[in-house]
Amino acid sequence: MSAGFDVLIGSDCAFWPAIWIFGGASVYNPPSHSFVDGIEIVRALGRKGRAVEPAGSGSRRWRSTREEVMAGHSQFKNIMYRKGAQDAKRSKLFSKLAREITVAAKVGAPDPNMNAALRLAIQNARAQNMPKDNIERAIKKSMGADASNYESIRYEGYGPGGVAVIVEALTDNRNRTASQVRATFSKYGGALGETGSVSFSFDRVGEITYPASAGDADAMLEAAIEAGADDVQSSEENHVVTCAFEAIGEVSSALAEALGEAEAVNVVWKPQNTIEVDEDKANSLMRMINILEDDEDVQNVFSNFEVSEEVMAKLTAA
Repeated sequence: MSAGFDVLIGSDCAFWPAIWIFGGASVYNPPSHSFVDGIEIVRALGRKGRAVEPAGSGSRRWRSTREEVMAGHSQFKNIMYRKGAQDAKRSKLFSKLAREITVAAKVGAPDPNMNAALRLAIQNARAQNMPKDNIERAIKKSMGADASNYESIRYEGYGPGGVAVIVEALTDNRNRTASQVRATFSKYGGALGETGSVSFSFDRVGEITYPASAGDADAMLEAAIEAGADDVQSSEENHVVTCAFEAIGEVSSALAEALGEAEAVNVVWKPQNTIEVDEDKANSLMRMINILEDDEDVQNVFSNFEVSEEVMAKLTAA
């Protein structure tokens, strides 16, 4: 029986034994002299102090409301699966942010006050709640003799429906990354092109995102103008401030002083025009982009496609 948990064995008016589970211990089953995993039962039922009662008069077998237990157990497993998937996704995000910090620190100085690229990478990592220790380790790694030699590569091509796609990567093996990116494009009916084949239809800009709670649209617009930004797009979810690529450091710092830390600070490829795609093409594109983003060498993926709210609702409900 597990230490640190209590199991109370009592009896009712008919002298039938009853087992009450408190916390999560292994539970002794007197009739069969076997042990039941009380931890799973308690978690599945979702509360403490649940009695496991006999099946009926004269019976030596025990009933544990199997349907309720199994349904609760399945729900618990689903929750744990989702949490595990979220943790894995977060870990992968931190790994990519750390790589970006390491590369920025290695190319320039390890001091963010003297290195604009490093300062931006750290700011973006903080916006994603990356722990301070992780940031410091990433900077120290850039100064080590065994630090990997990463290079920044941009891939350009077309996805399903002739949609333009830009993939940014940081890799220590150019051949490996190129092979993986090319295979993903081909799998979904796309094709890689030459450098510059699609980027001419995008603008390289800074994008700073704040939650809607940071202020109303007028307040955000005023703060953005004061900071030297070019535009603000406000919605029910957030405010997206756009500025020149070269000014992102100054603008983000000015906004941080006025509004606090942003949710995200990124340099992005903003499409000059968009292409609306149908459900089938949108499904293929989203699958392709998900696979690309899941690649540990890929830092960012940009595209110029858009979908209607109706199509997006269908895709997200699937």
